[in-house]
This record gives sequence, structure tokens and C-alpha cells, in this order.
Amino acid sequence: MAKVTKETLIGQLLAIDPNIAAILMRAGMHCIGCPSSQMESLEEAAMVHGMDADILVQQINDFLGE
Repeated sequence: MAKVTKETLIGQLLAIDPNIAAILMRAGMHCIGCPSSQMESLEEAAMVHGMDADILVQQINDFLGE
């Protein structure tokens, strides 16, 4: 199983499992399809959107562990 961290790039997240997009979209991160977002870390993207990166990491790792 892949382990996601705050340093994981958005592009890497979607390569691990495209269904992670739904988690990010539910959190309000609607720009994940933007080409420039692919090279942002989860932490950078969360900061721009005023989100807690630790919560997103937990949600994504929980999803991947299911």
C-alpha cells in the first residue's frame, strides 16, 4: 500500500489511485485537474485552499487502507 505524506504531489496522488480525486473534491479542492496543480504538494495545495493538510493525509491514507 502506498503511504501518502504532505510532500506527495497532487499528480502522484492521482497516479496512486484516481479515486483520491473525489476526496480532494469533497474537501473543496476543485482545481485538481489544472495542469499546474499536478506539481504541487498536498501541503501546498491545502495551504492555498485554507485546508488542514494533516486531515487530508489522514483521509487519503484511511481510504487507501480500506
